[in-house]
Amino acid sequence: MNQSTVICPVPLEQQPINEYQELAQSWFFRWATLSKWEFAGKLTWVGSLSLLICAPISGASFSPQETFLPFLICSLLGSSLFVGFALVRLYLGWKYIADRLRKTKIVYEESSWYDGQVWEKPLEFYRRDQLIFQYQVQPLLKRLQKSLIFLLGLIIMGGFSLWLTN
Repeated sequence: MNQSTVICPVPLEQQPINEYQELAQSWFFRWATLSKWEFAGKLTWVGSLSLLICAPISGASFSPQETFLPFLICSLLGSSLFVGFALVRLYLGWKYIADRLRKTKIVYEESSWYDGQVWEKPLEFYRRDQLIFQYQVQPLLKRLQKSLIFLLGLIIMGGFSLWLTN
C-alpha cells in the first residue's frame, strides 16, 4: 500500500510527525535541538536569571559579607533547581513525542468530547516514525539525560561543599 493512498483518520495536529515538527519549532523545546554550546548558553541564561530570585533568599540565611562561600553555594544550588526544572520539562516534552513516534498505534481525539479512538499505523508510517525517532528524537533524549545527570552531579557536589563549609 502506497503512503499516498493511505487515509489517516488522525487529525493533523495529533499526528506524531506533525507533533514532532511543532515541538521542534517551538521556542522552548527547540533548545534541545541547538548546538551543544547554544544549548548550554540557554541553560546558563536560565541559571543566571534564577540567581536573581535565589540570591536574596540565600542572603536571608547567609550574610554575603560574613559567610560568602555558603551564600554563593546556596544561591547556585537554588538556581540549579530552576535549570533542573527546565531540563525536566524539555525531557518530558520530547519523551512524549518519542513515545508517540515509537508506538504502532495512535490514540487520538476526533472532537473535543473525549471520544478517544485508536488507529494502527500502516507499515510505511511506522517505519518513517521509527527513523525520525532514531535519528532525531533519541539523540535529544540522550543529551537531556546526560545534562540532567551532569546537573545532579553538580548539585551533589554543591551540597557536599556546603556541608563541608559548616
